[in-house]
Amino acid sequence: MRENARKITTATRRKSRHLDAPTSLDGSVTQCVNIAGLTRVPNATSTLEREYAIGSGRMDLCLRYGSLTLGIELKVWRDGEGDPLEDGLAQLDGYLAGLGLDTGWLVIFDRRRDQPPISQRTSASAAITLTGRGVTVIRA
Repeated sequence: MRENARKITTATRRKSRHLDAPTSLDGSVTQCVNIAGLTRVPNATSTLEREYAIGSGRMDLCLRYGSLTLGIELKVWRDGEGDPLEDGLAQLDGYLAGLGLDTGWLVIFDRRRDQPPISQRTSASAAITLTGRGVTVIRA
């Protein structure tokens, strides 16, 4: 799983010019870039589903790769808003519970003004939800 996070952060840095450009479509652009990076993963035995219905919500991405199922929630951090980490962890925790998973990914795209280029700020770290699920947090 750590190797996959490294590959995604590397791909995000390469595609950074798309994410650094100002746009009014922040959520759509970040989701499209993330999906573009993940589309190379699925093959004949794998699927990548967008807006995956789980419980009463919709998880942004669900990657099924062989026997692995990976729940991925995407958040955008905008000017005037707080860090979406806690809300994202809580939201993802519910989705993971519905899928019966112990781990997932939370990807936070920082679209606030005056941030360094995405190629310099992209990182991956570990977090734990309130119910003890492990989450790889990717900040871009």
